[in-house]
Amino acid sequence: MSIVSSLRWKRTLRTASSERLLALNGDRDAVAVDLHFLPDGCATGTVTVLDGSGVGEADLPELLERIDDDFLPGVDLEDGGVTFTVVFARGAQSFESARKG
Repeated sequence: MSIVSSLRWKRTLRTASSERLLALNGDRDAVAVDLHFLPDGCATGTVTVLDGSGVGEADLPELLERIDDDFLPGVDLEDGGVTFTVVFARGAQSFESARKG
């Protein structure tokens, strides 16, 4: 089984025009994806592959195809309707501002 097929996906945020996904490899964060749906029917996304995830550059075509197939209905990577920026990162943290009053 490939590393990409073993990833388990969790949706962490969804709006009318975007969504954020997190792929887990076992119990470890592996890939973060931010997708944006454009008015012209296309989509763009940022895919952040975390260091130590087990996902490498050779896995990118399969990973991007899986994101396209699983989360971008009506848009097709092969037809030119999707643009991805892929970043390899050492780690990621979330920060949330405190609400006043």
